[in-house]
Amino acid sequence: MTHPPTRRAQPGLTRRSLTGAAMAGALASPWIGGARAAANPIRLGVLVDMSSWGRDTGGPGSVIAAQMAAEEMGGAIGGRPVEFLSGDHRMNPDLGIQIARDWVDNQGVLGIVDVPNSALGLAISGFAKQKNILALLSGPGASAITNQACNANTVQFTYDTYALAHVTGAALVAEGAKTWFFITADYSFGQQLEADATAFINKAGGKVLGHALHPTGASDFSAALLAAQASKADVVAFANAAQDTNNAVKQAAEFGIGQHLNGQRLAALLMFITYIPALGLQAAQGIMLTTASYWNMNAETRAWSERFFARTNVMPTMEHTGTYGVVLHYLKAVTKVGTDPQAVMTEMRATPINDVFVKNGYLRIDGRVIRDMYLARIKSPEESKGPWDYYDIVRTVKGEDAFRPLADSSCPLVKKGA
Repeated sequence: MTHPPTRRAQPGLTRRSLTGAAMAGALASPWIGGARAAANPIRLGVLVDMSSWGRDTGGPGSVIAAQMAAEEMGGAIGGRPVEFLSGDHRMNPDLGIQIARDWVDNQGVLGIVDVPNSALGLAISGFAKQKNILALLSGPGASAITNQACNANTVQFTYDTYALAHVTGAALVAEGAKTWFFITADYSFGQQLEADATAFINKAGGKVLGHALHPTGASDFSAALLAAQASKADVVAFANAAQDTNNAVKQAAEFGIGQHLNGQRLAALLMFITYIPALGLQAAQGIMLTTASYWNMNAETRAWSERFFARTNVMPTMEHTGTYGVVLHYLKAVTKVGTDPQAVMTEMRATPINDVFVKNGYLRIDGRVIRDMYLARIKSPEESKGPWDYYDIVRTVKGEDAFRPLADSSCPLVKKGA
């Protein structure tokens, strides 16, 4: 694969620290497209993790992805330049809200973008409603964001715990993997993943034999893996994320779990492509997962991803491509109706979503974007044809089949028929 030269500088790119001791370590990095001197910019804040475990899955790459969406629109709309601020929430919800408040109250930000971390995603969603701005979310996975906690100012663009659990769980049970054991991060995201997967497994005629909980940042999974091995479950499923997933997968390989070595399969309910270089295909091969995008799907996705790679040195995760997609869909709506939040939301709901990675998607009344999802298997070292050639796409699952149907929703907007 060849890559174009890295773009070294952006017109109008500056850096300045946010004010106030509470903002220590948070950074605003304005990216300005179009005419720099134009008044009244369309300004969005990309709120990500730049210094913790979410850096590789979102981080600087999400800022670049948002910029690429603006560049696709020409960098300005109606003479108004598109600007981005970036902030590092360090996986700290309190810090994230403080950054968002400063952006909205003092810097004219119209929407908060990406926001990995479900607790912070829920908080930003509520903050957006309070301030009548938009929460344009790619990173947070809690399905509650567009279920019981939904509001008319929030878009959940990329994935959620319901779809991750549904696609992977239902597919493996259908293939004969009837019994499951979970290794679950002991916080709301991991617990929700396990609960959603358990519901699908039971509905499909499978059975959960047990689980082992672990704190975030765990380094020793031996007890959990021994329990999983002793259960003789068909599938050992990881309901965790980031370094926890990596550590668990590496140690599973050491225990001989997975890869059909002992009759057990591994499933990662949340895995990003950027985990795999550190894991290595030898340890990760055969793991089943669900993703919203993959760089190597077709010529269009490859071309976009190579441009992204030239600026980031990684292939895009689904969080990156979701950030690109939600910003692009927002800007397309702004070209038609201006920046009034509710007018933009109405236009985004009325307009099909079509970009490099989403075809004929749509935004529902609950804020959930309905888009195809993909069941994938991680390739073996022998199957891989080179760097980043990691996924074998096993199946495409239509969005209507992947995400929670409105008939089962507890979103107040749905119940009121809004």
